[in-house]
Amino acid sequence: MSETAAQASGVRATGAAGTRGVLEKSGDANRWKALVFIALAQLMVVLDATIVNIALPSAQTDLGISDGNRQWVVTAYALAFGGLLLFGGRISDLWGRKRAFVTGLTGFAAASALGGAATTGAMMFGARALQGAFGALLAPAALSLLAVMFTDAKERAKAFGIYGAIAGGGGAVGLILGGFLTEYLNWRWTFFVNIPFAVLAAAGAYFVVREPAGSRNRSPLDIPGVVLSTLGLVALVYGFTRAESDGWGDATTVSMFVASVVLLTAFVLVESRVKAPLLPLRVITERNRGGIYLSLGLAIIGMFGLFLFLTYYLQIVKGYSPVKTGFAFLPMIAGMITGSTQIGTRLMTRVPARLLMGPGFLVAAVGMLLLTQLKVDSSYPALLLPAMLLLGLGMGTAFMPAMSLATQGVQPRDAGVASAMVNTSQQVGGAIGTALLNTIASSATASYIKDHIAAAGPAGSRQQLVQVQGLVHGYTNAIWFAVGILAVAGVIALTFVNAGRPGSTTVTGSGSAAGQGEGVEDEVPVPVIAH
Repeated sequence: MSETAAQASGVRATGAAGTRGVLEKSGDANRWKALVFIALAQLMVVLDATIVNIALPSAQTDLGISDGNRQWVVTAYALAFGGLLLFGGRISDLWGRKRAFVTGLTGFAAASALGGAATTGAMMFGARALQGAFGALLAPAALSLLAVMFTDAKERAKAFGIYGAIAGGGGAVGLILGGFLTEYLNWRWTFFVNIPFAVLAAAGAYFVVREPAGSRNRSPLDIPGVVLSTLGLVALVYGFTRAESDGWGDATTVSMFVASVVLLTAFVLVESRVKAPLLPLRVITERNRGGIYLSLGLAIIGMFGLFLFLTYYLQIVKGYSPVKTGFAFLPMIAGMITGSTQIGTRLMTRVPARLLMGPGFLVAAVGMLLLTQLKVDSSYPALLLPAMLLLGLGMGTAFMPAMSLATQGVQPRDAGVASAMVNTSQQVGGAIGTALLNTIASSATASYIKDHIAAAGPAGSRQQLVQVQGLVHGYTNAIWFAVGILAVAGVIALTFVNAGRPGSTTVTGSGSAAGQGEGVEDEVPVPVIAH
């Protein structure tokens, strides 16, 4: 009998108690403490995506940033973060996830301090770019740490339930926190608030995070892949950013999209030929992971439709303050937490992931469908509340198994780049969602006002009403597209993702790593406790 077979036989003979003992030994004793600090870091990164938006008008006035340049407060971060994610994921595989995680947190805190102390627009733009760069190192390191530390299916479900709730709901929390800080303190605190988050998470991670031995990828860095992927992703994100502000037909916008296609095509060709690729194509060509990356990216497009238009609707049409707007999003956060930690976590080890992801995205689509009925005088309790509850519940239920399955079965040495692809699909989806849906809304609003303004008579309250109705008409038109996109995400999840229950498959590797690089462990099946 082989050694592996003998071990398996021994595990079966020991019964449930013995199996639990093996599981306890298979993971680090501090992994649950580590999850606290990993989740804290993830919350900081997700918060930063929305918290600065609330503070932007005040910062623009204080620093004398022109209307033409104010977009760079958001764009500088998006370009650095989106462009460097794959590189950051590979660095975490090379250095070790703990080192990359702590370095990313330290750099993010320093960049946040620089942003909070900014005295000029250029200083602010530079700080935001640095935040994006260190965020691109931090985000994949955080997710890949979870992937290599939590290997038992039940524990993995709980860990990713918490992580998924934070990833989905943190943006809405940022709206609340950003409103409070801007309204009652100063816009600079939307940057300074990151520092205690980062210091606490870095100190905690330093002492409690323990990576499994032999999970690094020490292969030489693929420099052509780094250059091509970074430039290609930057061109893609910038193209969508330009499309939002300058239109889809703008010469620079078109040239960015063309350059992105050329660069990313060259990147794929290079990766298929080099010995140690930055992004091993096996990571994205595997059916389940490919389906997850695609469906997540589409779902984020729909989510950005919600954040973008509901924020405008509540503040401009309904007259809510920034703080009140943030609180209005609380039901969605509650729905996400419930969907992720109660529904997703409890069912992930009992049913295939597609039966959580597909219905989850479709429930979110139903919530979005309710928002197509928005009117100027729509009631928050009667329309917005149920819509946000359904959106949060659906997204939370879908996000949790998606986050887990995206890194399940991947070779330990590829965990960083697989995690980076999750973040990349979300980042690109966010850029597309903002540009695409905003363009649709703006076009529909302009068309509505043009058709109705003449009938409103001379300038006055009637014309103001038509303009407000035009805004809402634009929002609902764009939301219809978001409904369709979420429905497509649900169909993709149901058809592409065919993995069984996580407990029925190996979660620590995707095949023998023999001969595939230094410091790589062979696949070791993890015993799973039956329910």
